[in-house]
Amino acid sequence: MKYLYRIYQLFIAAPLVLFATILTALTVVIGCTLGNGHFWGYYPGKYWGWFVIKILLLPVKVEGRENLKEGQSYVFVSNHQGSFDIFLIYGFLNRNFKWMMKRQLRSNPLIGKACEASHQIFVDKRGPSKVRATYEQARKTLQGGMSLVVFPEGSRTFTGHMGSFKRGAFMLADELQLPIAPLTINGSFDVKPRMRDIYWVFWHPLKLTIHKPIESISKGPENISHLVEESYRVVMDGLVPEYQGYVENPDQ
Repeated sequence: MKYLYRIYQLFIAAPLVLFATILTALTVVIGCTLGNGHFWGYYPGKYWGWFVIKILLLPVKVEGRENLKEGQSYVFVSNHQGSFDIFLIYGFLNRNFKWMMKRQLRSNPLIGKACEASHQIFVDKRGPSKVRATYEQARKTLQGGMSLVVFPEGSRTFTGHMGSFKRGAFMLADELQLPIAPLTINGSFDVKPRMRDIYWVFWHPLKLTIHKPIESISKGPENISHLVEESYRVVMDGLVPEYQGYVENPDQ
């Protein structure tokens, strides 16, 4: 079955994914240039994420959508198991949001241009002024009623285990007194391990767990520490036993 799946990927799935990626990027750029950036910055990407997972025949289970309130802005924080986290969250969270992502992605001539046109938030750490500009853009996004998705580990895992959480997203949630909505992703590391057979996808079920939002208990350093620690515990508890436990990520 492994080799049949690889033949399917090579001759059917890969060409369709490439076509869908180009079409989605062009749709986002043109749509955001001409019209509503919140619409065109989200829905083409949502259906792109859904399509990529479906065309690769990966089963998906989502739990916890009932934990989210209609019309409420959230700071979503998720573990970062692999590249398929993007498709899973985009395609199956069912919530309009902006990504907070590494600035290096902006240099991608296709995806980067679409992300820039749709006002995704690029994290720029090249000095205090750049960091403040990133923070200000994220704050304006959340104040406008949009939600934000962040991978607080900052980079994909090498082992399937979680590294540490950085505090930036939690500082935003503290300042604006917005709830943190923790997400746990299972299966993405097994579908696309970071350091193994980079050209192939491995069939494995995917699961997205949307946990109950975590509310602020105050404002300031104590609350930030509370949000970080509680989010980390909740996300970790949602992992399958094989990948529970902290493992240092040299990329962080």
